[in-house]
Amino acid sequence: MTASAAGGRNQDGQQDGYEPDPNRWRALWVTLVAGFMSLLDVSIVAVALPTVQQQLHASAAEVQWVVSGYALSFGLALVTAGRLGDALDRRRIFLVALSGFVLFSAACGAAPNITLLVVARLAQGLAAGFMAPQNSALIQQMFRGGERGRAFGFFGATVGISSAVGPLTGGLILALADGAQGWRWIFYVNVPIGILAVLLGRRLLPRTPRAGREHVDLPGVALLGLGVLALMYPLVQAETGGLARLWWMFPVGAGLLFAFSRWQRHLVNHGTQPLLDPRLFTTVRGYAIGAGVGTLYFIGFSGVWLVFALFYQHGLGFSPLESGLAVTPFALGSACAAALSGRLVDRLGRLLTVGGLTGVILGLGGTALLLRFAPLDIAPWIAAPVLFLGGLGGGCVISPNITMTLRDVPVHMAGAAGGALQTGQRLGAAVGTAALPGLYYLVLGSRSDDYRGALFLAMAAGIVGMAASLALAAYDWRRDRRAREPHRPCPDDVAHSPVHARQS
Repeated sequence: MTASAAGGRNQDGQQDGYEPDPNRWRALWVTLVAGFMSLLDVSIVAVALPTVQQQLHASAAEVQWVVSGYALSFGLALVTAGRLGDALDRRRIFLVALSGFVLFSAACGAAPNITLLVVARLAQGLAAGFMAPQNSALIQQMFRGGERGRAFGFFGATVGISSAVGPLTGGLILALADGAQGWRWIFYVNVPIGILAVLLGRRLLPRTPRAGREHVDLPGVALLGLGVLALMYPLVQAETGGLARLWWMFPVGAGLLFAFSRWQRHLVNHGTQPLLDPRLFTTVRGYAIGAGVGTLYFIGFSGVWLVFALFYQHGLGFSPLESGLAVTPFALGSACAAALSGRLVDRLGRLLTVGGLTGVILGLGGTALLLRFAPLDIAPWIAAPVLFLGGLGGGCVISPNITMTLRDVPVHMAGAAGGALQTGQRLGAAVGTAALPGLYYLVLGSRSDDYRGALFLAMAAGIVGMAASLALAAYDWRRDRRAREPHRPCPDDVAHSPVHARQS
């Protein structure tokens, strides 16, 4: 394959004569399947934790690390992995990471005790974190124009659906697997799918053209990694008192990220390639706002599904499978809308995200009201159509936002940009999954057995995060409209134009 066919660039970072890769759509499906597995594993294990705790004779704190350890190592790897893919070869990093994910999935399934299971989950999360930013970067590399919007539509659908169907998938596996050791199939199911994806990826994925010897910013890796660790660790330990015990890590993390930002600017000023170019946030049109929209959305979006699972299983006595089925309408609506929204994003722009966020807020808000006030024996079922409408809105949020955030990013920065975008989403998800269940339990502690009130207040808190995302998206939409009006130029128009971004 030629460099141009793979998305080569000239010395200025602009695209050389791009020629469509004939394997690009088949290659996309390989990356999406792998990405779906890695994101699904964030939530799929949650429904099996009681069984794992019983079978491996683990404490509540130990078994919580099966979920939180994966999320932590996943988030730590993203930006560094994206930069390594840009500097070395996205195809190579993706295939090595996917192979590691398959190996460590098998190790999780075979773990004889809780210690080895947690270690294997940490390694599995690290492999997933190295794989994830290559997905968006390969889309940047393989697609242009309207095709890129469609590809990001499928990618966004993968992100949204994997977050929503984790509990259902875990419940199905537990229902189908025989015996007390059935939880192990939650991990084993990744192995045959992952092996097939590795074999197809070796054949279909394009290599990343290299312009010469690339520099990897090791001090930046250390500063960013320690900063993200300091912010995420108290959050993933929230259920065991981490917020009260480790609050001091938040200012430490903020200080480390400030030092990281100053170091990156120093490297840019001296003509050295940084780990994460700060000009992504200042000169690439839509990147900073898109990253903010995604982070705020995931604060509300991610925690909602844990609250639903707690309410249905503990409050209503549903099985894991029944609990997953109850929230499936949202996933179905999201799947229906996500692929279509990728075709509409070029025409509607940020308005699509504004409409989608409005739909999610109305859908989840309506569901919260029905579960709070409708007769309890029918409330979950009459809420299903409302949840489906919320899913239609959700399908118009993630994929259009990813498209608009990354579409003007130069291809040679695509991995780091995608990694930073997903790091914000992981941090948002960590905040949401700590805060919303925490609020749920807080209400239950003060009002014993008031499951409906606990659900309502926790979901209201999640909707506040989504409303903040909506406000930011609406601001960006209004700014775009003003920029297009005659005689009313937007003051940010020159600094954030795609041409200016490419020149940077």
